[in-house]
Amino acid sequence: MMAVRNPTIALVGNPNTGKTTLFNALAGMNQRVGNYPGVTVETKKGKLHIADRTLDLIDLPGTYSLAPRSPDEMVAVDVILGNNPSEPRPDVVVTIVDASNLERNLYLMTQVLELGVPVIIALNMVDVARSQGLKIDVDRLSQQLGVPIVPIQANRGVGLDALKSAIARVLESPACGRCPAFPDAFEHEVATLQACTGPTEPVYLIRRLVLDVGGYAEKRLGAKYGADLIDKMHAARQRLVQAGFTLAGIEARIRYAWIRKMTAGCIERPVERVVSWTDRLDKVLTHRILGTLIFLAVMFLVFETIFVVADPFMGWIKLGVGWIEETVASAMAAGPLRSLLVEGVIRGVGAVVVFIPQIVFLFAIIAVLEDCGYMARAAFLMDRLMARAGLNGKSFIPLLSSMACAVPGIMSARVIENPRDRLATILVAPLMSCSARLPVYSLLVAAFLPIEEYGWFVPGLVFFSLYLIGIILAPALAFVLKSTLLRGETPVFVMEMPLYKMPSAYTVLRRSFDAGRMFLKRAGTMILASMILVWAALYFPSGDFASRIETATQRLEGQRDELDEESIAAQEKKINELRSEWKAQSLLGQVGKWIEPAVEPLGWDWRIGMAALASFPAREVMVGTLGIIFGEGEGDAGEEEYRRTLGGALREARRPDGRAVFSVPVALSVLVFFALCCQCVSTLVVIKRETNTWRWPIFTFVYMTALAYVGAFLTYQIGCLF
Repeated sequence: MMAVRNPTIALVGNPNTGKTTLFNALAGMNQRVGNYPGVTVETKKGKLHIADRTLDLIDLPGTYSLAPRSPDEMVAVDVILGNNPSEPRPDVVVTIVDASNLERNLYLMTQVLELGVPVIIALNMVDVARSQGLKIDVDRLSQQLGVPIVPIQANRGVGLDALKSAIARVLESPACGRCPAFPDAFEHEVATLQACTGPTEPVYLIRRLVLDVGGYAEKRLGAKYGADLIDKMHAARQRLVQAGFTLAGIEARIRYAWIRKMTAGCIERPVERVVSWTDRLDKVLTHRILGTLIFLAVMFLVFETIFVVADPFMGWIKLGVGWIEETVASAMAAGPLRSLLVEGVIRGVGAVVVFIPQIVFLFAIIAVLEDCGYMARAAFLMDRLMARAGLNGKSFIPLLSSMACAVPGIMSARVIENPRDRLATILVAPLMSCSARLPVYSLLVAAFLPIEEYGWFVPGLVFFSLYLIGIILAPALAFVLKSTLLRGETPVFVMEMPLYKMPSAYTVLRRSFDAGRMFLKRAGTMILASMILVWAALYFPSGDFASRIETATQRLEGQRDELDEESIAAQEKKINELRSEWKAQSLLGQVGKWIEPAVEPLGWDWRIGMAALASFPAREVMVGTLGIIFGEGEGDAGEEEYRRTLGGALREARRPDGRAVFSVPVALSVLVFFALCCQCVSTLVVIKRETNTWRWPIFTFVYMTALAYVGAFLTYQIGCLF
C-alpha cells in the first residue's frame, strides 16, 4: 500500500523580500538544507503544521524572474512544473511580494501564474509600505489578480495565521489566477514549436524557448529534440522580429502593462516621495570614498571583535580539553592506546575544537551584516573593483560568502548568468579566507604576535590583512583569467538595495548554531580521522622509545623533591630529546625529512612541512597536527601552565641546532601560505560538481599552491631582513 504524501507548499520570491524569514517562521526548527541531484542548488525544506495536517515546505532559491538563465532559476521552474524527479509538484506556490515595491515584485508572480499552479501572494513588509506613505487596497487587488493576498510582517510573525488559513482554503479548492496574454502572433509561433515537441513539454518552456536567447530552455530542449527544433526556433524568432516584435523587450512590456492595469485603483501614493532614513544612510554608506573607508573599518572591527571577544570562551574550552586529557592519561597505563586517545584524539581534535567560539562569532557577525541590509551596499561598493576585474557586483556576493566557507560561496555563483563570469568567480572564490583558516590564523597570531607584546590592535590588524590578501588577489586573478582563458564582456550589474532593518535574532542564532554544529561534525569525522592517521604516522615505528620515556619520566617524578631546578631542567631536556628523536625517526618524520629541502626556503622545518601536508584534506587539520607534533614542550622548561598550551609549545620548540622552530617571519610565512593555498578537498569536489569536469579543480589546486609557495617564500625572506 502506497503512503499518502503530504501536500507540498513552495515559497518563491525576489531576493530581499523576506522569503527566508517567512520560511523560518513557518517551519521553525523543523527544517533541513539539501541539494537537488546534479545541480548542487541549495534549498531548504521543512514541515508546516496547519491544524491537524502536516505539509511539506520548500524554500526555492530567490530569483527576480523565472526566465531560466541560471541553475537557480531552472531549478525553481522544474520544481514548480513537477519536472524534478526528487520533488513532487507543489500543490500551492506562495509568492512573497515586497509591499513597498509591489509592481516590480509582481513581475515574478505573473510568471508563476503561467506555470499553472494555485498561487497565494504573501504581501510582506506592509509596515515599510505604510512608512513610505503607500496605501494598498488588498481586497480589491486580490479580486483583480484572481489570487488570495495575505498581508504579513514575516520578521514579527504578523499575519502568519491568516496565511496558514489561506493555504488550507486553497488546498481544499485550488484555482489558478489570471495571467498576462501574449500577442496572437507570438502564441501562434509557440503553438507551431510545441507541435514539434509534442504536448508533454509545458507551454511555459516553449515560450521561454522563444524569448530567452541562449537560455536554459534553449539548451535543454535543443539537446532533447535536436537541430531541427533549433532551426525552427530561429525561424520563429525571425518572423516575430519582421512582424515588429522586439524579443528583448516584449515580455517586460506585456507583463508590466498587465500589472499596471491590474493594480490600477489599488495603490494610493503620497504626492511627494518620502525621504526615508534608508535614503539618508545610503548617501554615506554607498559613497565612493567614504563608503569604502567605512567598509574597510567594518571589516577590521569584525576581525578585532572575533579575536578579542571569543578569547574567554576559548580559554574555557582549553581548560575543559586539558582536564579531559589529564583525566584519561591518569586513568590508563602507558602504551599505544593511551597515546592514541590522549595525543591523537583528545589533543589533536581538542586543538581544533578550541576555535569554535571564533567561528560562531564570525558567522553571527556576517548574519547580522547580511540581515540588516549592509552586505548589499558592500556589493554595490565593490562593483567598481569587480568591473575592473572583468566581473560585476554579483561576483562579490559569492566571494563574500566564501569568507565563511568556500563551498556555499562557490555554489552561490549560480546566480551569475554569464558562464565565463560564473567560472571566473568559482576559480577565485577559494582565495577568500574562510572560517577553516581561522584556527590557524588565531593560533599563530596569538602565539607570536600576542596582545601583551604588540598591543591590542596588532592581532586584529594581522587578521584583517590576511583577509585583505584574498579581497585584493581574488579580483586581480579574476582579471588575469578574464583577460586570457575566460575572455569576454563585463556584464551590467543590477541589484536592488534592501531596506535597512533590525537583524532577526532567530536568523543570527540559527546561522551561528549551524556553523558550530557543522564544525563539530567536521571535527568528529574528517578531522578525527586525520588526527588518528597523523598520530599513527608519528607513533610508529615506536621501538623502545615509549618505555624509555616512561622510565625516565617516572624516575624524574620520584626524584623531583630531591633535585635542584638545574638538575630537573637537565632531565626534562633529556626526556624531550628522546621525544624529538622518536618523532624524527617515525614514518611522519621520515617523510618530513624527505620534503624538508622543499620547505626550507620558507623557513619551515620538517615538522611544519608535514603539518601543512597533512592539512590538505581540510585546513583545520593543521592545528590538530601541530598539537600532536608539538603537544609536549621541547627544550628548556618554562612555566607549567604556559607549556601546556599549544602556542607555548610552538614558541619553545627547537631545531637540532638549538634554533627556534618558529619565529615571527616563520609564523607569517605559514599564515600567508594558508591564506593562499587551496587545502580543502570539499572545495575541490564542489568545483568539480559545479563545472562538471576535474580540469578546473586541478587548475585551482595547482595555481593556488604555487601562489601560496611564492607568497610564503617572499614573506619569510623579506621578514628575515627586518
